[in-house]
Amino acid sequence: MVTQRAYKFRFYPTPTQKRQLTIEFGHTRFVWNWALETRTKAYKEHGESLNNLNLSRQLTELKKTECSWLSEATAGCHIQKLRDQDTAFKHFFAGRTKYPRFKTRHQAQSVRYQLDQRHVEKNFNAKSQRLKLPKLGALKLKWSRRIGGIPKMVTVSKDPAGRYFASMACEVEIAALPTRKNAVGVDVGIKEVVITSEGYKSGAPKYTYHSARQLRMAQRRLSKKKKGSNRRRKQQQRVARIHARIADSRRDFLHQQSSKLINENPVICLEDLNIKGMLRNSRLSKAVADCGLYELRRQMEYKAQWYGREVLIVRRGGAI
Repeated sequence: MVTQRAYKFRFYPTPTQKRQLTIEFGHTRFVWNWALETRTKAYKEHGESLNNLNLSRQLTELKKTECSWLSEATAGCHIQKLRDQDTAFKHFFAGRTKYPRFKTRHQAQSVRYQLDQRHVEKNFNAKSQRLKLPKLGALKLKWSRRIGGIPKMVTVSKDPAGRYFASMACEVEIAALPTRKNAVGVDVGIKEVVITSEGYKSGAPKYTYHSARQLRMAQRRLSKKKKGSNRRRKQQQRVARIHARIADSRRDFLHQQSSKLINENPVICLEDLNIKGMLRNSRLSKAVADCGLYELRRQMEYKAQWYGREVLIVRRGGAI
């Protein structure tokens, strides 16, 4: 089966690359906010709906007049940010998300580069672990996985914990797993995240619970820092690193469980839980969120599609 597969690698930028990325993040954030303000104003005052092409022409004129400093960043990244906003508005009009918001420098930052497919061999080579991007040069990545295919886009991001990542998607061919005749029922919960009809129990690591004291102390120190100070910014990163460690540990655990179930069972029956309703319970909400039940189901569904397995969702009334 040929499908898109995403890869994400830790990126360790040099001081020069950090400075350039600060420019890239700031400029693309400005382009997003400028485009959002222009769209909103045009619709409110004239009832006009602008799209990516209209804004791209206006942005070109803006670079020639008022904002010549935008040329310090990669022009292709500005176009990608306008396309991202087009996608955000499509989701909004389809009722899937809320109205797009303005971005601030305190959020996670990202910028997307387009690789020139005519000269992609010079900029990307998975075997020699080489990746070069405009105005950044060669990137030092932690190539933690083997990558198949050639990406068309590369997204460089910085999370609130101050870590940098490079993400890309490639078209790869995934071979189906060997066929088996068994089927298994899976029950998910708080005490045991996964319990199968064959008697397997995964346990519940409770990452948030075990880091609660450390997180509480870090947040208490954060509340005492003066707003806008460097010490507060550094403490915010300390809190973000704790959250990042919890999220990474939970994600790794869920990947292990979903891969185990998919590898061992061709048919998996999974209950359709009302997770949103469970999160409204003030006594159980933290424990439910710590288990990542919806993420587990999402991983099982896309991995089943990759490897030729089947995940059957059992409705709460008992029907499949």
